[in-house]
Formats: sequence, C-alpha cells, structure tokens
Amino acid sequence: MPAEQHRLTPQDILPTDVYTKERAEHRARLIALKKDRRVSVGPYATFYFENYDTMWQQVQEMVRIEKGGEAQVPDELAVYNPLIPQGRELIATMMLEIDDSVARTRILKTLAEIEESVFFDFGGTKLKATPTDYEDRTTPDGKTSSVHWVRFSFPPELVSAFRAQDFGEIVLGLSHPNYRHMAVLSPETRKALSRDFD
Repeated sequence: MPAEQHRLTPQDILPTDVYTKERAEHRARLIALKKDRRVSVGPYATFYFENYDTMWQQVQEMVRIEKGGEAQVPDELAVYNPLIPQGRELIATMMLEIDDSVARTRILKTLAEIEESVFFDFGGTKLKATPTDYEDRTTPDGKTSSVHWVRFSFPPELVSAFRAQDFGEIVLGLSHPNYRHMAVLSPETRKALSRDFD
C-alpha cells in the first residue's frame, strides 16, 4: 500500500458540489472494490474490511449528508482515519445483521463482548483481533452493539502467509460461547486484502 494511502488529509476530500456530481461514478467504483472485501461468518456476522478508499467514501458521504462543508472535514477525518490500515494490519467493521427487530434485541443480548472473540486461523496458528479504541460496545445489561470495529496486527511471517498463493486455507472466525462460526477466505478476498499490507 502506498504511504500516502495510510491517512486521509483535507486535500483528499472533494468539495461537496463536485462529489455530488461524480457520486454515481464513485459509488460504482466502491461497490466493485468492496465485493471482495466482504466476508460473512455464520448467520449474522459480516466483516467489511476497510481501507483508504472505503474511508474516503465514508467521509465524503458524511460531509454530503450533514452539509457541514470544509469545516466538518477535520472532525470526520479524526473519526475515520483510525480505520485505515497502517501497513501491517487489517481493520474491519463487523456488522451483526439481524432483520427482525425483536429477534435482533434478543440475540444481541446473548452476544456481550463478541468483538473480543474474533480471530484468523492460519493452519493452526491463530491471530486474535483487538477491538478498536472506541467506547465499550456492550451495555451494562449485556446487550452488544450491532456494529463493531476490529483490528488484526500481523507479524511479518503471517503477512507472508496471507500473501502466499500456495499457503493453505485462511479462516476468519468467532469463538464467542453463543456464536461459534468460521468462514474460509476466498482467493479473491485474500488478494484484495493483501493490498492493505506495505
């Protein structure tokens, strides 16, 4: 990943009128990019792996929706820059997607601290994710949020394994007592996420 793609600056953000005119084109490009950066694990958890491009789009959308103009940009950058990988890591938004509101409340109450249970498995070598530096995502009554952000910090040997086409399966999983599910990364996802490493 080029060094300039580790951090968004105010100069990277288009004026709202320019972005609005080009929005359909940008959205189409991001939809294509995100396709191989999305991994479903079990019936409810979906991981959306973030990078410079996805966070650029998020900032542009927030400024467009909230109509804060240039004055809003620094605050948005402060929120979203920490979600851009820094060369030896992957960062994902984990969404717990449950359509029925009654079922959602019931299930989320059984998944307290689920963000602490996320891992990659490299043929028996596990790499545990750590939640990002946001506020606690579980309420005092034990209900977890439907949105979490997790960070995987990679040692060099696992970066090499992730990139190696001849390495065996890489598994993304959760080991929560009430949610034990795993998914094998596709070759397309591995290739896409490998670009996040320096």
